[in-house]
Amino acid sequence: MTGHDVYLLAPEIALAGLAGLVVLLDLITRRKGLVGGVALLGLAAPLVFSLVLWGEVNQDGALPGVFGTLVVDKFALFFKLVVLAVVAVVILGSADYVSRFQRYQGEFYALVLFSATGMTLLAATTELITIYISLELTSLPLAALAAFLRDERSTEAGLKFLLLSALSSALLLYGMVLVYGYAGSTQLGDIARAVAQGGMPFGSPAVLAGGVLMAAGFGFKIAMFPFQMWVPDVYEGAPTPVTAYLSVASKAAGFAVLLRVFYVALAEVSLDWSALFAVLSVLSMTVGNLVAMGQSNVKRLLAYSTIAHAGYILVGLAAIAARTPDGSSGLGPSGVLFYLGAYAATNLAAFFAIIALTSKTGSDEIEGLAGMGKRAPVVSAVLAFALVSLIGIPPTAGFMGKLYLFNAAVHADMVWLAIVGVLNSVASAYYYLRVVRVLYVSSNDSQERVSTSVQVRLALALSGLGVLFLGLFPGPLLLVTEAAVKVLLPAA
Repeated sequence: MTGHDVYLLAPEIALAGLAGLVVLLDLITRRKGLVGGVALLGLAAPLVFSLVLWGEVNQDGALPGVFGTLVVDKFALFFKLVVLAVVAVVILGSADYVSRFQRYQGEFYALVLFSATGMTLLAATTELITIYISLELTSLPLAALAAFLRDERSTEAGLKFLLLSALSSALLLYGMVLVYGYAGSTQLGDIARAVAQGGMPFGSPAVLAGGVLMAAGFGFKIAMFPFQMWVPDVYEGAPTPVTAYLSVASKAAGFAVLLRVFYVALAEVSLDWSALFAVLSVLSMTVGNLVAMGQSNVKRLLAYSTIAHAGYILVGLAAIAARTPDGSSGLGPSGVLFYLGAYAATNLAAFFAIIALTSKTGSDEIEGLAGMGKRAPVVSAVLAFALVSLIGIPPTAGFMGKLYLFNAAVHADMVWLAIVGVLNSVASAYYYLRVVRVLYVSSNDSQERVSTSVQVRLALALSGLGVLFLGLFPGPLLLVTEAAVKVLLPAA
C-alpha cells in the first residue's frame, strides 16, 4: 500500500481512529458527556478529508487505489458526506437516550463510528471481496448496537439481526462466487467486459443466478421485500437512536453498493434487470404500506414504512435500468441519490421527535402520544412535518424526492410503475396521518410539559430544517447528485 492509497483512505482511517480514541477516552475520564462531544467534534477530520478529495476529484474525475479495489469519485464522496451527516445528527440526537447505558457510552459511539467506516468504504469499493469485507464491517457493529439495551427485546433484536445478516451474507457471497466463476475476476470492470462479451440475456445463466443471489444479499441491507422479515422486530427492540441510524445510513450505503455493482459490473444487461427491480419495487411498496396500517407501535409502523420507502427508491433503480427512449438514464440516477438524502433528513427528524416524546411516556405505543401537540408543541410539529414529508406532500423533501423518482419512471416508459408509486403514497397517508391525529386530536390527562436537552433540540432543528429546505430549494442537492452520478453512469 502506497502513501497515495493512505491518502485516498484518509476519511475511513480518520473515522476508525476516532472510534479508537473514543474508547480510550471513555476509559480514562468520568465525564461521560465529554466522550460524546469528542465523537461529534472528531467528525470534522473525515469531513475535511472528504471535502479535500472532492476538490481533487473535480480535476481528475476518479482516483483509483489500493490495488484497484477502491475508487474515489464524486459518487463515493457523496455517500461519505451523507453518512457523516447522519452520524453527526445521530450522536447529537442520542444525547438524552444514552443515559440508559451510562457505563457504555464509549462503546456505543465507537460502534456507530466503526459501522460508519464500513458504510463509507462500501460506496467506493470496486471489487467483490472488498465489497463483502466492507459489508461485514458495517453489519457486525450494527448487530451489537441493536442489542445494546441488554433487555429481552433488545437482545432478541441483536440476535435476529446477526443471524439473518449472516444468512444474507452467505447468499451474497455465493452469488459473487458464481459471477467470479463466469468472469474469472472479482474486479467490477473486468466483470462488465466479460458480461458484454456473453451475448446472452443476463450475460449467462451463471450471471443470472449470481445477480439474483447478490440482489437478495443486498436486499436484506436495504429492507427490500421479501428480505425484510428482520425489520419490525429489530426496529422495535433496538435503542431508538440505533433504529434511526439503521433506517437511513444503512439504507444509503446499501443502495450505493447496489448501484455500483448492478450498473457498473452488469451495465450491459441492465435492461434485463429492470423488470426484476420494478416487481420488487411494487411488492416492497405495497407490502410495507399495507402492513403498516395495522400497527399500534410507532417504531414498528416506521419499520414497515422503511420497507415501503425501499420500494420507492427501487422505482429509480428500475428507471435507470430501463433507460429513456433516447438511450439516456434520465432523472433516475440523480433521483435515487436525491431521495436518499431527503429520506435521511425526514426519517431522522421523525425518529428523534419520537425519542423526545416517548422518553416521557416510557412507551412506544402510538396512543401514548395522545395530547403531545399541547405538551410538546415544537417537537410534535417536527414529527407531524416529517410524517407529511414521508407521505410526499409539498412543500417537503419527500414530495420533491418522489417527484423526481416517479418522473424518471415516466420518462423511461414505465408509467404503470409511477402510478403504483402514487397510489401507494396515497395509501400511506392513512397510517401517517393517524399518528398526527393522535398528537393533536386525542387527549391525555397529563398536562406536564415535555423537556429536551439542547443537543436533541439541535438535532431536531437540523433535520427538520433540512426537510423544509430540500422541499423549497431542491436545486443545490440535485446539482450535487447529478455531478455524483456522472462518473457512475456517463450517459446520465
